[in-house]
Amino acid sequence: MDEISKMLGGSGASGSGSDIVGAIGGLVAGEGGLGGLVSQLGQAGLGDIVGSWVGKGPNKPVEPAALQSALGEEKVNQLAAQSGISVESLMPMLAGALPAIVDTITPDGKVPSGDATAGVDLGGLLEGLASAASAGPSSPLAALGGFIGGQKA
Repeated sequence: MDEISKMLGGSGASGSGSDIVGAIGGLVAGEGGLGGLVSQLGQAGLGDIVGSWVGKGPNKPVEPAALQSALGEEKVNQLAAQSGISVESLMPMLAGALPAIVDTITPDGKVPSGDATAGVDLGGLLEGLASAASAGPSSPLAALGGFIGGQKA
């Protein structure tokens, strides 16, 4: 459990200052908030997919490459640097986790205004997602499970 706390708290096993929770939290609550992120992804052609995350019903998956393209090179590189994970490892994790995170933040099917992550335990949510990913290596969150477990991808 100490290793999980260290990884989620921002001091990775390699001492690189990784912070996956902070990176994802910054993405969801950053400039423009969740509404800005939803708008950006929608304008990049992912509106139907992101709409499924916000709305009620099953979440549609997003391809890591499509998400990377929609977020843009600058934002992706910033997230990779903040998390201490390579872009190649980060994008499948983000593509696997973001639908569940957005779904959790929008239980009423509406994008909240203000800080969408207020009251949401992103660390706990990511730990839960990582546990769910232990179902097998084909899971899009399998790498997240390894990362949170202390084995950086």
